[in-house]
Amino acid sequence: MDPSDFGKPPTHLAIIMDGNGRWAQQRMLKRIVGHQRGAETVKMVVEQASLLGIKYLTLFAFSSENWSRPVLEVRALMTLLKKYIRQETARMMRKNIRYNVIGNRSELPDDVNETLDGAIRETSGNTGMVLTLALSYGGRQEISMAAKRLTGDVLNGRLALDDITMEVFGSYLDTGGLPDPDFLIRTSGEMRISNFLLWQLAYTELYFTDINWPDFTINEFHKALNDFQSRERRFGKTSDQLNKRNSP
Repeated sequence: MDPSDFGKPPTHLAIIMDGNGRWAQQRMLKRIVGHQRGAETVKMVVEQASLLGIKYLTLFAFSSENWSRPVLEVRALMTLLKKYIRQETARMMRKNIRYNVIGNRSELPDDVNETLDGAIRETSGNTGMVLTLALSYGGRQEISMAAKRLTGDVLNGRLALDDITMEVFGSYLDTGGLPDPDFLIRTSGEMRISNFLLWQLAYTELYFTDINWPDFTINEFHKALNDFQSRERRFGKTSDQLNKRNSP
């Protein structure tokens, strides 16, 4: 797809990449094979998002709840994550993409954090798309931690109670400095947001597909983005108000 033929893409796209394990089980394969195939889909989506002019891409890669999965699967996922970061950093440099990470990184293994730190440092000067990986992430946990940090600043006199606004609170979240997502895609047929970006998704357009993440092709990605093009984002206003604002 020629980017000039696509129209205005979302500024910030968030994706819940679901269905790797189910994809593998349907084929009588080990679950890690599904995650490996899912990593190939990640590469395609990152490249396409950058090509189409999406400025921010946030991927729900590993939730705080995923630690309850079988130990061997978690270890395999951490190994796959390290491998992906190491292999893809050079491509991120060529594509001018900057890495970012949100979530409770203290729960991640030291070697994974070292790999992430290296990739973040190496791509820190890139000025193109920001690729945010949500790792050991939970929306409720993020909000509670933000509240603790904000409360600490109030008690220490660094912030006045009357100065707290929605914008100020948002700056204490892991995503402080990033715009809220315009569009969320979730694969595999589940129709919920699963503790992902609970504060940030207040006005986000949602898109659900039955397709498992490893089968989420470039055509399916474009189909989802075309659906976004058809949405009318009113933010509480009427269609008539929007039409008057956009009229010459």
